Amino acid sequence: MIVNYKNTPVFYKECGQGQAVVLLHGFLEHSGIWSDLAKTLSKKYRVVCIDLLGHGNTGCIGYIHTMEDMANTVHFVLNHLNIQKCTMVGHSMGGYVALAYAELFPNVLNGLCLMNSTALNDSIEKQKSRDRAIAAVKQNHKSFIRIAISNLFRPKNRKRFSQQIQILKEEALKMSLQGIIAALEGMKIRKNRVQLFQSLPFKKMLILGRKDPVLEYDTLIEQTKNSNIELAEFEDGHMSYIENKEEITYKIMYFIEK
Repeated sequence: MIVNYKNTPVFYKECGQGQAVVLLHGFLEHSGIWSDLAKTLSKKYRVVCIDLLGHGNTGCIGYIHTMEDMANTVHFVLNHLNIQKCTMVGHSMGGYVALAYAELFPNVLNGLCLMNSTALNDSIEKQKSRDRAIAAVKQNHKSFIRIAISNLFRPKNRKRFSQQIQILKEEALKMSLQGIIAALEGMKIRKNRVQLFQSLPFKKMLILGRKDPVLEYDTLIEQTKNSNIELAEFEDGHMSYIENKEEITYKIMYFIEK
């Protein structure tokens, strides 16, 4: 389904009935990554998967897509669907968007799960890394996509999940240069929302991979200390919904039902 937001098409999928669950994908991904999880969840819940700005079949609205821009787009879709309460799950960049959403529209959420994501902002070094990534995208976006997606998996899993990796690459290669760069620029300037995450008054969970090549394990653990954030740890990389598919499905079901 498509709705128009600021004269831009925004694509979403909806299935099932009951309590609403919103699934937000990560950078270089699209709503289709959730197909298996959504199929399982839709047996009990109303599941909404949205293509974020510049990803999948959703267009771009600017040179920079801030996490707030993306959160406002999500809110537009939820208003269109008359969803007033939901549990939100965000993978990687989708987690940054979910946190921005929690700050902008806290009364809509009754649960927030960050999957392979962080409430921290980019460090100075990470911001420089984003700038290098933007330069690489401008030079050869196809090469950037192929390398970036493979590097999200735990090294020993890259052969095991080669088929899934290939599918992710093929879908990401359909993205516009503007969409890729706008997301990188938006992630680079996002706010630190650790205190917000810790203080949100509803159920919260952080799912992490101990061998995540993108996020530092210690900084993730630190975010959950002295808080009521539930922690779910797996031995693999940044792509838990693929690398730990069955366990993730169980954890998400358990989290929603709490």
